[in-house]
Amino acid sequence: MTLKQEDYQQHISGRFNSELESLRNHMLEMGGKVENQLKSALDAVVMLDSGEAELVVARDNEVNQMEMAIDDECATIIARRQPTASDLRLVIAIIKVNTDLERIGDEAAKVAKQVIRITEAGASPSSCVELKHIGNRVADMLQQSLDAFARLDVEQAIAVLKRDREVDKEYGSAMRSLVTFMMEDPRAISSILNEMWALRSLERIGDHACNIAERVIYLVKGHDVRHGRLEELADIADEI
Repeated sequence: MTLKQEDYQQHISGRFNSELESLRNHMLEMGGKVENQLKSALDAVVMLDSGEAELVVARDNEVNQMEMAIDDECATIIARRQPTASDLRLVIAIIKVNTDLERIGDEAAKVAKQVIRITEAGASPSSCVELKHIGNRVADMLQQSLDAFARLDVEQAIAVLKRDREVDKEYGSAMRSLVTFMMEDPRAISSILNEMWALRSLERIGDHACNIAERVIYLVKGHDVRHGRLEELADIADEI
């Protein structure tokens, strides 16, 4: 059975309705916070702004605090309401998305830390082009996955999963390009290695965005697609 947003507003207890809606809103608020963290980290990459990067690192604790608050909220709902069926799927999905968002915040902070190190090591011959390009890609994936969760949009969730394949290819190409830079100019090895670590963090953010998209499909369709092949999603799309 396909679920819609209004399906989560049909409880006899109006208070239970408001608790679920509040939980969902808090998770989306955290998603917005993490999106801003990633945007700030990418701005720091573009400008090679160590000051902006330091702010990203400093704000990571705010995301950690939100993660713990949402976990507590989920635990309280499970203990008091003992949700079943679609309600339980919603709470479980939020618990898992909450973890992914916290990890995206961690990876954004790692990108910012590498920006600080790049600025300390001096200008990179690559001009961080790979970081900027893949960073924009994964930022779009994160935005789309959160939008898919907010609107329970399976089609958009599937689109996010398909985009991850493209990001993986670009990540491999970017890594090869950076290795070439190191071979051509050994003096740039330090800054290039920092870029590689930042690229790895961005690739992981893309993976976490995919995890969120997979939670949407599970929430709406009840299908666990975490370890399936991308081609198998066509069957789910046909059901929409």
